[in-house]
Amino acid sequence: MSSDVIVIGGGPAGLSAALNARARGKTVTVVSNPLEENPLWRAERVENYLGLPGVSGAELLTAFRRHAEAAGAEFREGKALSALRSGGSWYVGVGSDLLQAGAVVLAAGAVRGKKLPGEAELLGRGVSYCATCDGMLYRGKRVAVLGWTPSAGKEADFLEGIGCEVVYFHRPRDAAIQGTERVEAVTCGGVTEAVEGVFLLRPAMAPGDLFPGLAVEGGFVAADRETATNLPGVFAAGDCTGGPLQVSKAVGEGLTAGQKAAAFLASL
Repeated sequence: MSSDVIVIGGGPAGLSAALNARARGKTVTVVSNPLEENPLWRAERVENYLGLPGVSGAELLTAFRRHAEAAGAEFREGKALSALRSGGSWYVGVGSDLLQAGAVVLAAGAVRGKKLPGEAELLGRGVSYCATCDGMLYRGKRVAVLGWTPSAGKEADFLEGIGCEVVYFHRPRDAAIQGTERVEAVTCGGVTEAVEGVFLLRPAMAPGDLFPGLAVEGGFVAADRETATNLPGVFAAGDCTGGPLQVSKAVGEGLTAGQKAAAFLASL
């Protein structure tokens, strides 16, 4: 699937970027989790968004999404798992699909938390971030699903449906993955389970993991006032660039990122 701009994130920053890239005639694909998984959705009242006092987070997100859809933005539900640049284009892996674009706006929100012990060491040797991508490798085997999102349960159901024996941990704390050459066990909350695979289902990948070489400072993406990062054609907006973590700031940065992504493409 090819478009001019890929926007990673369907919150205020991502939807603002999509709207403004579309306003400049660029085709846009937004990669996003369901709206209900955005932290803003749970806000009962948003009092500091100019002109709309007292509106709920769900109402704001729904209005933003409808505006971007009406402008012609396309949507792809899922999580961006990888990104690489080749031949002047960016390729973003979403599940088992590969999307292509000339520019990318990173607006996936603030990704908190460190890697689990054993996660980096056993990645690709039993540790996976996508059940639908890698699940068939574990058919007939015992696996663990560590889920931090509401949709993680659906991926656990998918694994069971293809013949995996699934041990599910909801929002686990103090988790660690054990193994030498491959995953052998996982420990969550003091309970150790022998497994051959571990699926870590977080809301989003850490930006530095998603984009190798991306400059990150203090856990946030380093971007200039025009939302440009150190990578060509990659712009960042919203909570992923740091505080204040507010809707108004996200929408403003998204506007700039969408405009600058379009300008980058026009300069090629």
